[in-house]
Amino acid sequence: MFQPFPIQHGLLLDLSDDPFPTQVFGWNDSILKLPLGATHYGMVTTGDACLTSQGASYMLRAGMFFVVPSNAEIIPDESSQGLVISRLNYQGLWQLGGTIEDTGRLRYIDGCSDTLLVCPPLLGEPCLNHLHIPPHTDQSAHTHPSTRLGVILRGRGECHTPEGVFSLESGLAWHIPTGLLHSFHTQDESLDVIAWHPDSDFGPTHENHPMINRTFLQR
Repeated sequence: MFQPFPIQHGLLLDLSDDPFPTQVFGWNDSILKLPLGATHYGMVTTGDACLTSQGASYMLRAGMFFVVPSNAEIIPDESSQGLVISRLNYQGLWQLGGTIEDTGRLRYIDGCSDTLLVCPPLLGEPCLNHLHIPPHTDQSAHTHPSTRLGVILRGRGECHTPEGVFSLESGLAWHIPTGLLHSFHTQDESLDVIAWHPDSDFGPTHENHPMINRTFLQR
């Protein structure tokens, strides 16, 4: 079943038994400690926060995202809120990015657009996306071959599933189980969704990546 949930402090969802073991954390009022043994994909939804890891500190604003393959702390200001998706037993690449643009860079179904915010370092590895759904969109019902997790960054809309209709608004986290039929719908407002995928059918390989493809040996 589609699962929307408000962002509170601490562990929000434990998917350790998923084929891609994952945990979801939130922060909104105090320091959040992120452990070793996972790569943490985070998004600041409101306010400012300080991310500290390995002796360095980074200031983040609303709409910024990060990937930390190590232990870390998030120190929020009094108005800050955000979501962290932790892929257990996986070593990603350290990244900071954002803020999120108004629309996506790539075409998606039914007039929607998408930006691949965090690319898979290797074919098959996790990725982070910004999905933009314009006003007055009725998305076609569809499924995904693995779980989807994320947060509503901006706007308002609905998610339709065989079990019912779920209201969506800024700051709401969500979980779509593998294979669940669903679609997003908007009326007068657009909807901006941050969506994390635990796997991908896209990404570089040892035999196919820009460095080796654009290297011409002289023989």
